[in-house]
Amino acid sequence: MPLADVLEKLYARRRFGIRPGIERVSNLLGRLGNPERNFRTIHVAGTNGKGSTAAFLSSILLQSGQSIAQFSSPHLVHFNERFKINGIDYPSDKLAAKLNYILQLAADDTTFFEITTALAAQIFSDEGVDVAVIEAGMGGQSDATATFKGEMTILTPISLDHTDYLGATTEEIAREKVGIIRPGTAAVCAKQSDGAGIVIEEYCRKNKCPLYALGSEFSVTWENTGKLDYHGINLDLPKLTPGIRGRYQSENVAVALAAAEILAEGGMNITLSALTKGIENACWPGRMELIPGSPRILLDGAHNPAGASALAESLRDYSYARLLMVTGICNDKDVERIFEPLIPHIDAAYTVTPAVDRALKDVELSEYFLNKGILSQPCGSVVAGICKACGDASNDDLVLICGSLFVVGEVKAWLEHENFIGIRG
Repeated sequence: MPLADVLEKLYARRRFGIRPGIERVSNLLGRLGNPERNFRTIHVAGTNGKGSTAAFLSSILLQSGQSIAQFSSPHLVHFNERFKINGIDYPSDKLAAKLNYILQLAADDTTFFEITTALAAQIFSDEGVDVAVIEAGMGGQSDATATFKGEMTILTPISLDHTDYLGATTEEIAREKVGIIRPGTAAVCAKQSDGAGIVIEEYCRKNKCPLYALGSEFSVTWENTGKLDYHGINLDLPKLTPGIRGRYQSENVAVALAAAEILAEGGMNITLSALTKGIENACWPGRMELIPGSPRILLDGAHNPAGASALAESLRDYSYARLLMVTGICNDKDVERIFEPLIPHIDAAYTVTPAVDRALKDVELSEYFLNKGILSQPCGSVVAGICKACGDASNDDLVLICGSLFVVGEVKAWLEHENFIGIRG
């Protein structure tokens, strides 16, 4: 059966929505023979930077000669992107067969993400990978990926997002996220707010988890030349050039390198060359991804306040006459807090309605920018917005696409002349 047909069955599972808890996915994995036990797992949890951090670490481990899997969500254009083996998206024919089999075994109320998580376990087991870098969904202890017994957890910055499910404060969200760390295993932590940091420290102390924190056990600095200096747990790596652009990637680079150092201490053969080349060769589409041309197009998946602040800081590294922003968001997002850091940089906004059920209407978003004194026009679809912005831009302007990974995905599909399916999970 073609992958597109099997995906329709999977997408129908979205009717169950988001249902925290691991009982359903645990039962499904049991029916599959617990494939998640057949490879080593490293968890990546947090709010921002999970995908980039996982990509940096996966690239390092791949350079070390390991067979590496990477599980991420959501995808931008193709469902296959969620399952990478040695940096390559899993092929459609094999993916369709495995997904169809798992759908037949899944209980009727098993959710989209739970089935996708079980599918990752089955694929990685069947392919005989050595290590899987597993990106958690939105949660932690109640996330479907918590069924994978991680030997290490990376915690990227934790901030407010998905508050309907995770908690109303950063501290509450941190308590959920940190619960994915198995007692006695190492945790590598990016810089956190004071509240989240206290929660993480208390959890690690109580559960005897060695904690390696950015700014304490290791650090990172940008040089004036644009190179990155890593000051590690046991070594220093100067003059790094990250393969993924953006000033905010410095923290993601640092925690990935610290995690690799700890794995090396545990016996994994990771050379200095693998560390350097892994950082330089890492790739993660849709994050500060610059598309050359006239005009240039910059794609970034920033979709919450912390991500928008990081994007605004990184814009300092680009020169342009005007910044024309094409943007759309989901209706459960905080419009004011997301766009506040970007407002000083924007010359014009082209608002769009992403092709997802919970999209905020372009007209409503355009009103927000007009009230802020920003020239804005609603454009309808994402493709209409990017076409209008590019048509208005001069060669010296920069067209920025941001606000949602769904918007970035639609633009990437348009650029690659691919069909875009807006049903996501």
